[in-house]
Amino acid sequence: MVYFDAASAAPLHPVARQALLASLDEGWADPARLYREGRRARMLLDAAREAAAEAVGCRPDELVFTPSGTRAVHAGMAGALAGRRRVGGHLIVSAVEHSSVLHAAEAHEAAGGSLTRVPVDRAGAVDPAAYAAALGEDTALACLQSANHEVGTEQPVARVAEACRAAGVPLLVDAAQSLGWGPVEGDWSLLTGSAHKWGGPSGVGLLVVRKGVRFAPQGPGDERESGRAPGFENLPAVVAAAASLRAVRAEAAAEAGRLRELTERIRARVPLLVPDAEVVGDPEHRLPGVVTFSCLYVDGETLLHELDRAGFSVSSGSSCTSSTLTPSHVLKAMGVLSEGNVRVSLPPGTSTEDVERFLEVLPGTVAAVRERLGAPTGTAHDREEGGREEGAREERPREEGVSEESAPKARAGLVVDAIGRRCPIPVIELAKVIGDVPVGGTVRVLADDEAARLDIPAWCEMRGQEYAGEEPTETGTAYLVRRIR
Repeated sequence: MVYFDAASAAPLHPVARQALLASLDEGWADPARLYREGRRARMLLDAAREAAAEAVGCRPDELVFTPSGTRAVHAGMAGALAGRRRVGGHLIVSAVEHSSVLHAAEAHEAAGGSLTRVPVDRAGAVDPAAYAAALGEDTALACLQSANHEVGTEQPVARVAEACRAAGVPLLVDAAQSLGWGPVEGDWSLLTGSAHKWGGPSGVGLLVVRKGVRFAPQGPGDERESGRAPGFENLPAVVAAAASLRAVRAEAAAEAGRLRELTERIRARVPLLVPDAEVVGDPEHRLPGVVTFSCLYVDGETLLHELDRAGFSVSSGSSCTSSTLTPSHVLKAMGVLSEGNVRVSLPPGTSTEDVERFLEVLPGTVAAVRERLGAPTGTAHDREEGGREEGAREERPREEGVSEESAPKARAGLVVDAIGRRCPIPVIELAKVIGDVPVGGTVRVLADDEAARLDIPAWCEMRGQEYAGEEPTETGTAYLVRRIR
């Protein structure tokens, strides 16, 4: 089995394993005690903190270890907002932040705070000017990830931090995805990370609060970790996390170059090997090992299962899963196709042979899923391009779910009823009938799946057709598509 989901959790680094086993014997005592075993545990904890601080680029007394990266985010946001409550209750986040940030932001808004979500461009990056424009006199905190978890796009943290510093607003950076590759540039105020993203053990996060940042820890007080992460430290895991961070940093330069070559190979060849595939995310400013693409007319859940059967573990931000009918908030914010979304995130040590085998398996897997769904094939584009004669359109029998909008208009408009049918069916049915209306004619797609709001406009852009907007209906939404070629 080939593991291509390192952005979710990187395999445990050998150094982390060695450090974990060694510290189980040496670091089991309470580091707050003064006897020999406690002093030994304290030395291990202090050494781990110094190593992590060196990697982050901060002072050791600015860094605390938390039970997870999510806990670090929640503690950091809550403490910074509380510390600046006299300034105001305005919070700024980007539209593509990790769910841990967005959930905390929603809780803040529900409690009476105000919230600004800064949009991103089609590559998934924020505009620093938009962040600067959102800053106000009542802004207590701004949050921005260093790199996106789903598409790998790196954010302009240094420029945003400069704008925040000029406005006197602290910037919290979620550096979970990038910290293993290098320190975060810029004059940021708070930073969070998660060990399992860089090859450390799960259950260890870190929170950095720069000196001078107003910060009020929330919840019951505790003497451990400066009161910012209450509870007994998981010392063996902390030691392993710090050791692995130092180890991956030592390998980062060489491994980043190698993984960039492999992901660039995937970015370049997927559109050539798979018809109707769109590679998303910034082509240059991105994490070394992450590449994400979406495939038209594909059920994302089925595609992931088929790739798993073929021996590849990948992830997806696709809307087509058994647990949700809504598209990934990242893909939605970017305005890109969500159908058949695949995120390939290569762990250090990935071989060229594994990538080549993935590229060999992918086209046939996508084609099989499309065939199973009755989707158009690569040779069916003639119908979308208007290659059939007018008489053939008239003789074509009506399909289930397709009705004439007005008979006197000679099929100038069609209605596709996809109510109750999940993605990618609405787009598949649209593709089947677009060639049955004359140039200038319209197709109204009726759908109640939230993914249609994203995927139908994306299909129009990929197919060179005009998306003419949407209208509410009694049972869902009508999406209007006009044929222009």
